[in-house]
Amino acid sequence: MNFLDSQYQDLLKYIIEKGQIKEDRTGTGTLSVFGRQFRHEMSLGFPLLTTKKIAVKTMMTELKWFLKGDTNIKYLVDNGCNIWNGDAYKNYRNKFEPAPYQFTPDTMEEFINKIKTDDEFAEEWGELGPIYGKQWTDWNGIDQILNLLNSIKKNPNSRRLMVSAWNVGELHEMTLPPCHYGFQINVRGEYLDLMWNQRSVDTFLGVPFNIASYGLLLSLIAYETGYKPGSLIGSLGDTHLYTNHIEQAKEQIKRTSFDLPTLKIISSDILNGEFEVEFENYISHPAIKAPLSN
Repeated sequence: MNFLDSQYQDLLKYIIEKGQIKEDRTGTGTLSVFGRQFRHEMSLGFPLLTTKKIAVKTMMTELKWFLKGDTNIKYLVDNGCNIWNGDAYKNYRNKFEPAPYQFTPDTMEEFINKIKTDDEFAEEWGELGPIYGKQWTDWNGIDQILNLLNSIKKNPNSRRLMVSAWNVGELHEMTLPPCHYGFQINVRGEYLDLMWNQRSVDTFLGVPFNIASYGLLLSLIAYETGYKPGSLIGSLGDTHLYTNHIEQAKEQIKRTSFDLPTLKIISSDILNGEFEVEFENYISHPAIKAPLSN
């Protein structure tokens, strides 16, 4: 069993055994613990869970979207990534009828089809406000990713190698305040470490994506600055299982893991939100379906 999957399975077990029942904004309900930490050494393999299949293309598309500074779901929809559809659709419905909804102008399927085919509609209704990508690349006019790359090269011993998405002055304009709200880079000899901080943690659906996404981001930053990827660390705040994910979590806990894949970077231009990579020898158990809570 690889240590990545065993850490994750241990976290699922801990939440099921020790989690407190809490209500949440979605109305679903959660089992919640607070203040957990995840750690993975990138030399052991790329951090894609193997006890369930991770949608790698979806993860990469979202990361490109962040790095491009985009905040409209059209790019995601056009590239087959649907994880933000519910947030945009909820905004759309809220404009017409307050909850509980008695009238919906379009179904979700009709709404997404309009996003795909009608640019004016997409420009208005696909926008999520100044979320992650806007803050990463244009925090009040500052490109934090550009600054980060330059700082790593010029002052690798700095303790200020940070990017933040938590812009207090713009939170009210965001569809959803950032869950993973910042990350910090540490240069350690020939290695580059990354630690991300997360206030709200959807452990079953979100964490596997977060781990892979920040693992990929660490690898790309290291590649472009001449370092090797080192330690990947996640500091997790409210770490929860939605109540409609508990049985799925129990199923995943039973599974035995495979060896982790390796990452091959073919090209990288993260300042323009472009990269090409391959995950070699990724073997996993089948995906486990679970409902999104928006």
